[in-house]
Amino acid sequence: MSVFHNKDISGFSFLVTGGAGFIGSHIVEYLLTNGAGKVRVLDNLATGSIDNVNLFQSYPQYEFMEGDIRDATTCDKACEGIDYVTHQAALGSVPRSVKDPVTSNDVNVGGFVNMITAAKNAGVKAFVYASSSSVYGDEPNLPKREDRTGNLLSPYAVTKMTNELYANVFHKLYNMNVVGLRYFNIFGPRQDPNGPYAAVIPLFVSGIMAKTPVYINGDGIQTRDFTYVANAVQANIKGMLCENPEAFGKAYNIAVGFNFSVNFLYESIRDMLGATHEATYREPRAGDIHDSLANISRAQTLLGYHPTTEFLDGLKITVDFFKSK
Repeated sequence: MSVFHNKDISGFSFLVTGGAGFIGSHIVEYLLTNGAGKVRVLDNLATGSIDNVNLFQSYPQYEFMEGDIRDATTCDKACEGIDYVTHQAALGSVPRSVKDPVTSNDVNVGGFVNMITAAKNAGVKAFVYASSSSVYGDEPNLPKREDRTGNLLSPYAVTKMTNELYANVFHKLYNMNVVGLRYFNIFGPRQDPNGPYAAVIPLFVSGIMAKTPVYINGDGIQTRDFTYVANAVQANIKGMLCENPEAFGKAYNIAVGFNFSVNFLYESIRDMLGATHEATYREPRAGDIHDSLANISRAQTLLGYHPTTEFLDGLKITVDFFKSK
């Protein structure tokens, strides 16, 4: 992974909530391999995997704390002695939120408020948090620009928009340095292919390799701005270490700025695996947006974000990872 900062971070301590999860574990890996003074992970292992964080036990500056962001005391303890927080802990998945809006709200809203409050009370230098492209809802224009959102289409989207509203209030009221990241379809190694809410790329790869049914929701011509995980890591590092006062109190599109259809994604994975396995088409999924494409100029201008890994390059790394497992 490229180096995304030029500051000496050996004197700083970082908290990664959800650090046993997919994106969180990549942020942890970056910080540890680039000399962070301390990296603490807070995770309840509900959707994260202990295998992800077991990778880091050889680092003396690594610390794992099992706990739930729904508990305010846990959040306070996690923030003790911390300089920078990147808040990745959440219950992902639009369909999960449609099925169980209460738990999604408890974790994503209640947990968020606990965490940002704990960070404020601890006097952290910056608080970066994961938002989502789902906040665009039914806004029809492409590419998506941060200042234009539509009607929200799922409870998950509501939780992420609520995070942004709280973050902006904390920025204004308490002068906190906060940065929100609207992720667009992040993918890469360590993304879980198992369970009812698994993401599309690991599902496709594992299904094609196992020759089991692979489902495409709708006709497959819907598009996504698929974003390799190293780009999301870069955005988190730049957000935490940002020294531009104009950058705080805002949310940013984190993507590559190109979109591809789900059909093209499927065919690309199949080609990389040298397979001929056909997909099975089924009904579109409730709450899904049809097309997604990001304008990333705000992140480029204010955070200095510049994606380093293109879609097909990242896809090849990802497919190779799952092949080797």
